[in-house]
Amino acid sequence: MTIVITERLLVRDWSDGPADLARLFEIYSRPEVARWLGAASGLPLTDPAQAVALLARWRRRHAAHGDRYGTWAVEMRETGVVVGTAMLKPLPGRDERVLTDDIEVGWHLHPDAWGNGYATEAARALVERELATGTRLVHAVVDPGNTASMAVARRLGMRHVGRRDDWYGGDELETFVLARVA
Repeated sequence: MTIVITERLLVRDWSDGPADLARLFEIYSRPEVARWLGAASGLPLTDPAQAVALLARWRRRHAAHGDRYGTWAVEMRETGVVVGTAMLKPLPGRDERVLTDDIEVGWHLHPDAWGNGYATEAARALVERELATGTRLVHAVVDPGNTASMAVARRLGMRHVGRRDDWYGGDELETFVLARVA
């Protein structure tokens, strides 16, 4: 299912087809991607079969959300190449099994796709879609060392509000917010 379409990108459900699973493994087996996703993420993947389990975990996490929230593939419209993942979802609290009312936008791109504006483009479309539903505030939470993702949050017009430890098991994360314009 297609979630949003931008000038260059299609944000869509990950499929369980061989091409998507191979790309999922290729992205999430890379240490330079996994290093920013926290120890509890179970990453990097070390066996292609783990991509099936990762996709199943995402599907379970978002099963009750319909197409409003999810963890989706970001595909280049011109070539069909999946460049990464974009997500919009309720943030997990200090107890990661409990979701909060805070909504997060996020992105994980294959290193070959870094520096092309794909994360900003996909995230902007998801944030605009969510704010149009009446959501008052969207968050981006970033590992303190991940300057590239902090730059994406700033390009989205998000305001840095400091480090918080409310989510993801209490990890201290740089927090950015974008409020709906009244």
